[in-house]
Amino acid sequence: MGERRQGDGFKGRLDNLRSVVYGIYMIVWKEPIEFQWDSGNSRKNEKHKVINEEIEGAFNDRDKAISPDHEHSSVEQRYILLGKTKTQRLLYIVFTLRTGIVRVISARDINKKEVYLYEEAT
Repeated sequence: MGERRQGDGFKGRLDNLRSVVYGIYMIVWKEPIEFQWDSGNSRKNEKHKVINEEIEGAFNDRDKAISPDHEHSSVEQRYILLGKTKTQRLLYIVFTLRTGIVRVISARDINKKEVYLYEEAT
């Protein structure tokens, strides 16, 4: 079973009942957000030079954009988050929610097209 870790400080908290809106799509979390890190995903993003704390920080971005990932949601509902870390690094994060807990599938730097999408959403 994977480790369930609550984000602390800026790494995992959102304002209480903060809404995240991208287009007409909305996800509402109560704080704090919990992340599931285990052997299947805890070191997976090192190839993109992204660490888990950065990923958690992007969920804290007040200007983040979240959209359903319809193309890759055949087994479980997946989402795409475009957000900035505490150090202003822009990340593209694919995640799912399992019983209200965020499980990150992948994370990488966003490309030029995605920068445009992030800027248009904010």
